[in-house]
Amino acid sequence: MPDITTREEVLRALSSLRDPDLDRDVVSLGMIKDLTISGGSVSFTFELTTPACPVKAHFETASRELVGALPGVTQVEVRMTSNVRPTNSGGGGLLPGVKNIVAIASGKGGVGKSTVSANLAVALAAEGARVGLLDADIYGASIPAVMGTAERPQLDTDTEKLLPVRAHGVELISMAILTKSGGEAVVWRGPMVGKVVTQMLSDVAWGDLDYLLIDLPPGTGDASLSLAQAVPLTGVAVVCTPQRMAVDIAVKAAAMFRQLNVPVLGLIENMSYYECECGRRHHPFSTGGAKTASVELGIPFLGALALDDAIREGADAGKPAAAVSGSPQATAFRELARQLAAQISIRAYRRLPVIQVR
Repeated sequence: MPDITTREEVLRALSSLRDPDLDRDVVSLGMIKDLTISGGSVSFTFELTTPACPVKAHFETASRELVGALPGVTQVEVRMTSNVRPTNSGGGGLLPGVKNIVAIASGKGGVGKSTVSANLAVALAAEGARVGLLDADIYGASIPAVMGTAERPQLDTDTEKLLPVRAHGVELISMAILTKSGGEAVVWRGPMVGKVVTQMLSDVAWGDLDYLLIDLPPGTGDASLSLAQAVPLTGVAVVCTPQRMAVDIAVKAAAMFRQLNVPVLGLIENMSYYECECGRRHHPFSTGGAKTASVELGIPFLGALALDDAIREGADAGKPAAAVSGSPQATAFRELARQLAAQISIRAYRRLPVIQVR
């Protein structure tokens, strides 16, 4: 009869498994919880830093194999869960239930930022996260159209705050569903825009969220400045297209946020290429500009997205491509969401003490 393995042996075996983003072993990070040993059966909970963990499947398989190879172990039960750690300290008092506030920005218009924002939110929700989406592009509010909703938000009579509208598993608020008519123009001076963005944070009952994504207007104007000053942002992801001019302007946007002490979580290259029916990949706007810029700036490159009819058609129809489970487009957005979530987790673990194993 082989010796029964001990708790220390199990933890020692699991400590050889390292998180590639946090560069530490999973035991010292506090990811292994509720470890029990009964005869030859070992069970434990593997708590990820995010439901959108890029290496979730690897962690589950590797931990099962490591423990299963120990003397006397005949059965291994691994329960995969997640607990998103907060980088947001209550949103400066405005958003006590929101763990991470992430701005999605661009240096210029026309790069598909709103479409990317909406699909990222849907992809994170599909991974199991609690997600909110604030459309702060006051003059060009388009998130409700991409998300396929024209529902007006209701008022919570207890708190006298607006309740977000829910679409594709995402809580959202936009000026487009607050104005009387979808065709009504917003004609405001800059300072008023900043004030309204702050109000859409403070006067909305966002509740408990893992991630609140904020779709900013293009450029570096009042909305971006007001947001950075109103709440402690986890960081910003900058969307651009591959050509040099677009990348140069995106770099300026990244520099602006750095001046405001907002971490740049990474660059996203949209419309990077398209797949021809002939089987060839074409690059109508060049390619690789964002990746090159990320190396030069020392910030992460989160990924490249295709110029794809299905993404455009989904946005026009109010059915985000990320909501079409199993499609190549949904797969691409979920991978992008995982990379973004990984960068957020890195920020969270830098700020918080390690959870002790129990």
